[in-house]
Amino acid sequence: MIELKRIHHVAYRCHDAKKTADFYKEMLNMDLTVSISESHVPSTGEPNPYMHIFLDAGMGNVLAFFELTGQEEMGRDENTPQWVQHIAFEVENVQSLEEAKAHLQSKGIDVLGITNHGVFKSIYFFDINGHRIELAANVGTKEQMKKLQEISSEMLEEWSTTKTPPKQAAWLHDEEFLNKGVK
Repeated sequence: MIELKRIHHVAYRCHDAKKTADFYKEMLNMDLTVSISESHVPSTGEPNPYMHIFLDAGMGNVLAFFELTGQEEMGRDENTPQWVQHIAFEVENVQSLEEAKAHLQSKGIDVLGITNHGVFKSIYFFDINGHRIELAANVGTKEQMKKLQEISSEMLEEWSTTKTPPKQAAWLHDEEFLNKGVK
């Protein structure tokens, strides 16, 4: 059986590796840790010059980007709404989230939120490559998270059959719960 340790890295495409590294350093304090550049893809041997950068996302998490030459301009899946595909990072608490929002806005970044998801609160913005970024602060209790875990399989089974949103976690969106953060 395969036993995973963690995600080694997650990679996305970028327009410009240097500008991307600079953006993530300035906006999210992520350091560039590794740069790899090849003229051929090691796994396939395909001639395709690239710069592959790795950024420290904290606690051993790595976000990587590829800048490719000789390829069509990068785009996105036009059949998927922009809000679906995103990179989410956790911040310490709601105060950190508020501070991050103020920091990003002071740098001219358009920020959506703070959005209350019941057990976490988030802000959203786009990086210089058009990738949607989410910063999230957990606010749920251990009991709430345990309840969500307990009902997750049941909800997934119901969804797979009906393709309509199950109601087992509707309490996440109750006004009383959102305002008080208790349930």
